Amino acid sequence: MADSLDDAVAKKFGNRNTEFSLNDKSHIKNIIGVVSGKGGVGKSTVTLLLALELNKMGYKVGILDADITGPSIPKAFGLGNGVDGNEDGTLIVPPLTKSGIKIMSINLFLEDPEKPVLWRGPMIASALKQLYSDVLWEELDYLLIDMPPGTGDVSMTVFQSIVPDGVVIVSTPQDLVKMIVGKAVNMANDMKVKVLGLIENMSFMVCPTCQEILFPFGPSHLDSVAQHFEIEALQSLPIDPRINELVDLGLAEGIDSEYVKEACEKIIDNLKK
Repeated sequence: MADSLDDAVAKKFGNRNTEFSLNDKSHIKNIIGVVSGKGGVGKSTVTLLLALELNKMGYKVGILDADITGPSIPKAFGLGNGVDGNEDGTLIVPPLTKSGIKIMSINLFLEDPEKPVLWRGPMIASALKQLYSDVLWEELDYLLIDMPPGTGDVSMTVFQSIVPDGVVIVSTPQDLVKMIVGKAVNMANDMKVKVLGLIENMSFMVCPTCQEILFPFGPSHLDSVAQHFEIEALQSLPIDPRINELVDLGLAEGIDSEYVKEACEKIIDNLKK
């Protein structure tokens, strides 16, 4: 472990208990997990798109990058490594994006963000606790948790110890989509966490020359899969090379997606039910 991580980071996160509680200087009204049954569906991109839209709607927003072994959120917003403490040194101050979104991720603590995080479950859970409990979130309307794909240790820890108010499931119109979505739905149901709805990412693309709508992965399954699991179909999102380009450049706040607002409105309504 020490060979692959900065010693200071390993020491910082290595000896913590896994009891989760929010510090008394922070208050979060709604916690939303963004989950997927498999990797490669653009879950982190969907997380930041939702955060950007909620921020545009006037809400105070934070993102907790809970994908400890594959964090990507800081890079998408052009944030470098390094964090500060509050005045008495008891809490971590989350960096702000240009538009004021608060970000917390393990990558902010690494001197080299390309170093692998070779940690087993207990240390990952301990780090996740600190990234949640020891951060000066202050007042947030929404904290989005970008969770790792699948149903492993981190997902279980988030469901059991942070207990989100609901989760958004992200999928693509690929084969076996019902099985993949089913894993995420059943995990949420087993852990007694509300499913806020389903987003189908990479659902279609708009031809740049003729503006025709194309479906490179076949027809959308959003409505049929959502109906099968009795959850809400939130939105279909397109393949947009411009989004990937801006994320790779660390300019995520330059993204303007016309498709996300409706999904956010449905999520907000479903949280109230």
